[in-house]
Amino acid sequence: MEITLLLRGSALSALALALAGIAPTSAAYAASATSLEASAEMEQSRQDRRAQRRSERRGERRAQRRSSEGVRAQRQSRSFERRGARSAEPDAQPARPARRAERRTERRTERRTERRTESRPARRADRVDRRSDRRADRVERRSDRRSDRVERRGDRRSDRLERRGRDGAADRVQRRTDRRSDRVERRGDRRADRVERRGDRRVDRIERRGERRVDRRSDRRAERRAERRSDRRIERRDRRYDRRYDRRSDRRVRRGYRDGVRDGRRAERRADRRQYRRWNRQAWRDSRRYSWRDYRRANRSIFRLGRYYAPYRAHRYNRLSIGFYLDSLFFGSRYYINDPWSYRLPEVYGPYRWVRYYDDVVLVDIYTGEVVDVIHDFFW
Repeated sequence: MEITLLLRGSALSALALALAGIAPTSAAYAASATSLEASAEMEQSRQDRRAQRRSERRGERRAQRRSSEGVRAQRQSRSFERRGARSAEPDAQPARPARRAERRTERRTERRTERRTESRPARRADRVDRRSDRRADRVERRSDRRSDRVERRGDRRSDRLERRGRDGAADRVQRRTDRRSDRVERRGDRRADRVERRGDRRVDRIERRGERRVDRRSDRRAERRAERRSDRRIERRDRRYDRRYDRRSDRRVRRGYRDGVRDGRRAERRADRRQYRRWNRQAWRDSRRYSWRDYRRANRSIFRLGRYYAPYRAHRYNRLSIGFYLDSLFFGSRYYINDPWSYRLPEVYGPYRWVRYYDDVVLVDIYTGEVVDVIHDFFW
């Protein structure tokens, strides 16, 4: 009996001890759950305040960007003057990403439509412009990334201070972070603007250089075209004169054949061949009367006769010497120098004739074709 009572008492005491141990554990669990909920609410409120501050800062920066119309207006006016795609400045300036996308689409369409028509300096200016815009975009993205890093670092530091209960210090850190982020963004904007201005100046230099080059090329083309036109006129005039002269000579020859003049001329040539004296090459050169070099130096235009047309199409210039025999076509009437004194050459007699051969002047015996006297490089 006593043993049973002892067992019952021990069981009751153990039950009491167990209940006493469970009660404090549940209370502690409830207290820890309440503290976790409070910390979660505080963390959520902190994140909300942070997101709100971040959105406010971004809104302020966007407003500042939109309010700074001077730099953007200058940049757009330069782009308007360079491309001529827009006629007036828009009232409301779009955001930077929108302007960037609009610029890319405009350049793509311009490149597709003007690739075949624009010149080499224009293409080079377009490449320089695109390169400067890409560099400005890289500078802006780099400044944005640095600003984001500064903001994240400041947020982490302010979060640590808030967890320690130093709200004032956290606010100061947040304001300092905002100022530093704004400075970073402004510095990046200034760098991007400098890059774009440098690219615009280089584009302007390339365009001016290309315009000068095009002007010089057009002037040279106009000069060459005028020279070719004048040469063609001179050639047509010479051919017309030669044809007219050949027709007249042919008529005279036919008339002479009909009238029997040919036999008389042959007789005269035989008589002249027996009577004329031999040409003296040195006598007229020693005379001061025939100073053709001084006369040519003072009257250069007279000795410029134009292009020489050989009687044979495939014939090339050969330097002649005294004693050489020419073909009869080279000393035809079309090559005669009818007035030798106009070039300060001596008068000829008998069968001798001054004849032009390219830029040389040749004295030819028209009966035999022998070269009796020659002056090289007489004409220009």
